[in-house]
Amino acid sequence: MTQTSVLAPVAGRAVLLADVPDPVFSAGMVGYGAAIDPPRGVIDAVAPVSGKLLKLMPHAYIVLTPDGVGVLVHLGLDTVALKGEGFTTHVSQGDDVTAGQVIITYDVPSIEAKGLNPIVPVVVMDERVSENVIPSDAVSRGADIASGASLFTASK
Repeated sequence: MTQTSVLAPVAGRAVLLADVPDPVFSAGMVGYGAAIDPPRGVIDAVAPVSGKLLKLMPHAYIVLTPDGVGVLVHLGLDTVALKGEGFTTHVSQGDDVTAGQVIITYDVPSIEAKGLNPIVPVVVMDERVSENVIPSDAVSRGADIASGASLFTASK
């Protein structure tokens, strides 16, 4: 069994995935993980793990580790409708990235100005067993977390 440490892609207040106000994420339909309520400013979202940038959209990205663990970072809820407005990408799909590398600059105030929730769910793609994802203490306590700090550990 492999352990993958997944880092917080942004700073903010760590949130249990079950508390994300979107049933697709809160019920674990995409996979299990945690979320972060980001600071209200223009921030950089970084790679939560090292690997290949499997998918890059302005509002979300997936990094696939060498062990085959796909980690999705979704910047805000329903932000696909913005068609890239409020997001600046810094890498290209297919690039190899390292944990902590800036992927997207995220304009949180512009997202909120559109009436959207800026919360950032981070999930292991297609993980169907919630017990395989162990949240960090910050997530369990709903505490502030730094970008690059441990968000959760995924077992595969």
